[in-house]
Amino acid sequence: MNKREFLKNAAALSSMALLPSGMWAMSPDKRLRTAHIGVGNMGGEDLRDISSHPKVDVVALCDVDSINLAEAKKLHPKAKTYSDYRIMLQEMKDEIDAVIVSTPDHTHAPAAMTAMDLDKPVYCQKPLTHYVSEARAMKKMAEERGLVTQMGIQVHSFYDYKLATLLIQSGIIGKVHTVRAWSPKNWGYDGTIPEGQDNVPPNLDWNLWLGTSAERPFKEDMYHPGNWRKLVDYGCGTLGDMGVHIFDTPYNALALDVPKTIKNECRAPNGYGFPENNVVTYEFPATPYTTDSLKWVWYDGPGAPAAHEDLLLPGASAKPSKTDGTASLKDKMSLETKATDAGDLPEQGAMFIGEKGRLLLPHFMELPKKIVDGQYVDISAEITAVEKANNMGKPIRNYTSEGPKHYHQFVDACLGTAECSAPFSYAARLTETILLGVIAGRFPNQTLHWDSASAKFQEEEANAYLEGDYRSF
Repeated sequence: MNKREFLKNAAALSSMALLPSGMWAMSPDKRLRTAHIGVGNMGGEDLRDISSHPKVDVVALCDVDSINLAEAKKLHPKAKTYSDYRIMLQEMKDEIDAVIVSTPDHTHAPAAMTAMDLDKPVYCQKPLTHYVSEARAMKKMAEERGLVTQMGIQVHSFYDYKLATLLIQSGIIGKVHTVRAWSPKNWGYDGTIPEGQDNVPPNLDWNLWLGTSAERPFKEDMYHPGNWRKLVDYGCGTLGDMGVHIFDTPYNALALDVPKTIKNECRAPNGYGFPENNVVTYEFPATPYTTDSLKWVWYDGPGAPAAHEDLLLPGASAKPSKTDGTASLKDKMSLETKATDAGDLPEQGAMFIGEKGRLLLPHFMELPKKIVDGQYVDISAEITAVEKANNMGKPIRNYTSEGPKHYHQFVDACLGTAECSAPFSYAARLTETILLGVIAGRFPNQTLHWDSASAKFQEEEANAYLEGDYRSF
C-alpha cells in the first residue's frame, strides 16, 4: 500500500467520535492485558519492565525471529505467540488492552497505527517513527482517539534529567542561546554496499522483518539482529538512537518546538548507510527560556564531540581548536585533544550555554554542573530548593530500579491512575526534530528551511524524504 494512502486512511478513521480509551480503566481491580510486538534485544527489556508491573498480564507475544519468540514464551507461558503482528491484533483485539511496539524503526508506525486503529493504547520505542509524515499521523490519531501513549525514552523519568529541566526553567544560567550535545556512538556505515545474498536463517521470517520497507536480499550481519540502525531504509542513525535520549532534556527544559533551519556537515550520501560522523546545526524559534533564537549543535560518531570553547571544562590548560564531523578521527583527535583531556568531558551529554553561565548535563545518572568564568559553581542550595519545591526526594542512581518507572507510568495511565510524561503529542515533535536532522544528511553542508505549518521544506528536493512507499507484504 502507498504510505500516503495508509496514513490518509488512518487519519480518516481517527476522526470518528470515540470515548477516550482510558474511560474503561477506572475500576481499582482492573488489570492491563498487554501484547508485545518485538521481544528480542530491546523488546526483551520492554517486555521485562512492562510485565514487572503487578497489574499487567502479558497475553500475546509477536516476533519475526522464532528464537526470540521462544525465549519470551518461556517467561510468559500463557501468552499466545505470533510472527505477524497484523494477525495477532486482528485475532486478539478483544483480549488486548494495550500494545507495546519494540521493533526496528521502520516498523514502528505501521505496527503502532494498526494497534491505535483498534483503539489500543500504545507504548512505542524511540524514535517514534522512521518518517516525519508518520510522526504527525501518529500524533493526530492518538489525540483524536483520546489514546494513552508513551514513547520509550526511559531516562525522561530519571531524577537528574528532571532536576536539570527544573534548574534551567528556574533561570539558573539565564536565558539559553546555545545547546551542544554529543555521542561518540557509531550507528553509521561508510562501507561498501553489499552485493549478492545469503541464506535466510531458519529462525527468521525475512519478509515479515522487511515489512512495509522495500524488498531487499538478506545479507548476514547487515540487518538482523543488530545493525539495521546504520541503514537508511530501517533505522535513523546515531541521531535517531542516542540523539532522542540526549536531546530530550534540553528540548523539554527549553520548551522547544520544531526547528526553523537544519544543516548537517557530513559525507555525501550513498543511499544505503548513514554517515559515521555528523555535525547537525539547528536554529529554533525563541521560547520563554531562550534568547531571541536558539542554536543547537549535535555531534555524533567516532571522536565526537568536535572541540569548541563552549565545551571546555575547568582545569583545561588550553582552548582546543574547532573542527567538525567531516574531519578524520586522527585529525580530530590531534586538533581537539578530544576536550576530555581538558577536564573529563562526559563521553555523552549536553551543554547549555546561557546568559549567566553554562550547565553541563552528563548522560546519564550524574548531577548537572554549573560553570561560570571557567570555574565550577556550587549549586547545592539551588538543587535543594528545587527538590523541595517539587517534592523530588533524593536521587536514586540505579538503572535496575529506576528503569521500569517510565513503563509503569504508561501502565498506570492506561489504568486511569497516572499521566504519561512522553505521550505522542510530545514524542512526535521531538522525533520530527531528530528526523529533520537525518534528512539534512542527504544534503551535506546545505541549510534546509523547515515550515512547520505546511510540514514542508523550502527546498523542494528535500520533501521527497518526508515519507515513502509502503510495500505490500
